[in-house]
Amino acid sequence: MTTLPLTGWRVLVPRPTAGRSPAVVALAAAGAEAVVVPLIETTAPQDITPLDDTLLALEAGWYDWLAVTSAAAVRILVERGLSTNGARVAAVGPGTARALRDAGITVDLVPSGQSTAQALVEQFPAPSGRARVLFPRGDLAAPTLADGLRARGWQVDDVVAYRTVSAQAPSAEIREAWVDGTIRGALLTSASTVRELNTQLGPPPTSTLLVGIGPTTAAEAARLGLPLAGVATEQTMTGLVDALAKAASTAMPEPIPSPEEIS
Repeated sequence: MTTLPLTGWRVLVPRPTAGRSPAVVALAAAGAEAVVVPLIETTAPQDITPLDDTLLALEAGWYDWLAVTSAAAVRILVERGLSTNGARVAAVGPGTARALRDAGITVDLVPSGQSTAQALVEQFPAPSGRARVLFPRGDLAAPTLADGLRARGWQVDDVVAYRTVSAQAPSAEIREAWVDGTIRGALLTSASTVRELNTQLGPPPTSTLLVGIGPTTAAEAARLGLPLAGVATEQTMTGLVDALAKAASTAMPEPIPSPEEIS
């Protein structure tokens, strides 16, 4: 019988979940138990009017492109009645693209290679038509996409679509499992989850493996002194779990040979 790569592992998933979580499914397929402990929450902005106004303009045909860089934004946009009305849609990576497609939105551009704002800027087409892009973003989003597209000649309206806030503190049981190494891995899916993990749980034991979903997450982990055992080559939950499985196989000690093998 083949042993799955993460059999017996408990892995922290520090992100909000809704419905059937891809992280839970991917970990189960690798033999691991997902310990879902949302350390952050996403919520609509306190003043929703600017977002609603730009969505009305999108529906009226004012924008050539809609650029989306997180699945969290997709949820809020759909809740506010997203209608693209012929505008083309760009997604920063496969996870965001899947969230859009699940909402019935056709995705026209997903950058090849790394799923980053910089990659999306580099692969975005040259301006044409009205040359207007709507970029609904999180309140903590870096200016990389908006500044990069503007530098290429696009008129970008960036509007806050959601806020990222701290979630309820983890339970004492979770804290204990984190400190004693019972939780053997963690999937870090954004810079904000890295910060909240460091704040709410602290650095893990050296035996616990942390893996990041991409370069931005990895950079934040490095800034906070949290060593990563790996970074996903594909920015999806499956890619993240694959990175953990690879790191786990590398970290496993060599088996001690039996006396018969020595002789």
